[in-house]
Amino acid sequence: MTMQVFRNSAKPLIYIVTASFFLWLVFDLSGLSGGTGLLSQTSAGKVDGQTIEARYYTTMVQQAVEQQQQASSRPLTLDDLVQIRDQVWQQIVQATVLQREYKRRGIVATPAEIADAIQNFPPPQLQSAEQFQTDGQFDLVKYQRFLASSIGQQYIPMLEAQYRDQIMQSKLLRVVTADVYLSDPALWQLYRDRGETARFALTAIIPRRAIPDSAVKVTADEVLAYYRAHPDDFKRPETAYLSFVALPRSPNASDTAATYDRVVALRQEILDGAPFAEVATRESSDSLSASRGGDLGEFARGSMVDAFDEAAFTLPLNTISMPILTQFGYHLIEITSRKGDTATGRHILVPIEVTGAHRDLLDAQADSLEELGASRLDPAALDTVARALQLQTARTNPVQKGTSVQVGLRVIPDAGAWAFQAKVGEISQIIEASDAYFLFRVDSLSPEGVPPFESIQDAVTIAASQERKTALGLALAEDYRKRVAEGSTMEQAAAALDLPYRELGPVNRIETPVPNPVLTGAIFSLPIGKVSDVLDTDDGIYVVKVLERTPADSAAFLTGLDQYRTESIRRARQDRARNYLEALQAQAKIVDRRAGLFPTSAQAEAAANAGLLGQGGI
Repeated sequence: MTMQVFRNSAKPLIYIVTASFFLWLVFDLSGLSGGTGLLSQTSAGKVDGQTIEARYYTTMVQQAVEQQQQASSRPLTLDDLVQIRDQVWQQIVQATVLQREYKRRGIVATPAEIADAIQNFPPPQLQSAEQFQTDGQFDLVKYQRFLASSIGQQYIPMLEAQYRDQIMQSKLLRVVTADVYLSDPALWQLYRDRGETARFALTAIIPRRAIPDSAVKVTADEVLAYYRAHPDDFKRPETAYLSFVALPRSPNASDTAATYDRVVALRQEILDGAPFAEVATRESSDSLSASRGGDLGEFARGSMVDAFDEAAFTLPLNTISMPILTQFGYHLIEITSRKGDTATGRHILVPIEVTGAHRDLLDAQADSLEELGASRLDPAALDTVARALQLQTARTNPVQKGTSVQVGLRVIPDAGAWAFQAKVGEISQIIEASDAYFLFRVDSLSPEGVPPFESIQDAVTIAASQERKTALGLALAEDYRKRVAEGSTMEQAAAALDLPYRELGPVNRIETPVPNPVLTGAIFSLPIGKVSDVLDTDDGIYVVKVLERTPADSAAFLTGLDQYRTESIRRARQDRARNYLEALQAQAKIVDRRAGLFPTSAQAEAAANAGLLGQGGI
């Protein structure tokens, strides 16, 4: 086997060992394993008192970013970068917590175990790699020969890290799940939960809907008292308050006219002899059909948007339409056959975009937006750019950390991620949405916790009113239940009190239409035909009557008991393992100090300028 073949064989390994390379760097390069490490001592945070070095963390982030960018067909956004940073942090936290647990329990992977796993149990992706196949089957000898090569040897340290972690995690989870056992009664209970079904009648009294606002009055003192009595109900994540200006970049009438003229020219090109498929492949923005020369195949009447559909079923066959306008742009359509309510044809789609003098004007305005206001630490710059370009300054709704900024019905990319890296008064880079350029300014930041009463008084008023509605809802439910006890049917009592009445099912315990454990318990425990008491739950008030119940098939259970036991224990062990890993991380004391590791453009520029000034520069 030549060295070129070895190099080709190595390509899939690049993807296979990404995770193992991550772990190798964690424990061999970063200093987390207890050594001195090669990285800066600046802290990105701590996990149970163990420092996560900033240089190591940012290196891992950069590698993850590069990998994601290579796999993506578009540039990564700031939202993407923040997500990657959080994912890498979670990986580091989990890896660190697991390492501590291995050490606590004395779990190790011996060199012999690791070597045996590498030699004889290749990753599944490699088993399907073409270069390791013989007559369509994975060839272990080829794989082992590759490992012995000079190219293969380069990947051994990373494979060792991967298999070491897998072996130790497997040993840990075997210990954790070793005592999982399900008796026959427990198995029958699981089987019955899915196999037993019921039909039931239900009246739901949802206070916020059943009780009109006019029936609830709360005083200012009552609202304040509710705020003081329920502080945990009003905890908020860190919240940003933003102002913004928007420079519209939507097409105007001149852009529409220019696009129409362009499509007319494409039509003429086809009429003059250019192949339709060639023009479609070159010009159409419908990438799926463009790859087939504009071919749409056969489609049914009503399956396209109205204007397209009307043209498709009225055009003479084998003729090129004039431009047809839809919300997607202008279409050239050719229908090659029609039969009843189906047609076969092809099209070219040209979207309406900003062009010509309008584009030049927008480019100039965007340049001014950039020069006058973007990436500044001076809050007045936003007002300056608003005056210069005659734009209105507006405010967004409060933005909670981890959410997106919304302007009207539009979700604006990147702005939410930027806001929590920025300083108060800082102005963003230009953020480009589909129909406008935006600049945002952070007016204020509220820390995580309970906001001052004055800032959330409206929300507290709603909550206090809801508590009052709940009390009135319970009284209404008791009245309803009393009417049923006195002889009315549930449906009659519901109609008299203007409450909803429904008959539902059959359902089992796992897949109920109202996922409420109190309600589910009543449905499967009440005698058939008996009306429940008022069920007061966190998400509503209910009265229920079981109409019919079908027991689970005990004979089928006994016939398949062995297989059901195997599957149920496997699922139970998976649940135990997942819950155990989540609990390990939840119990860890995590200190996150990453906030200053990724400065905004404005902060980075200010720091660079300060450095130059300190050195006698600009």
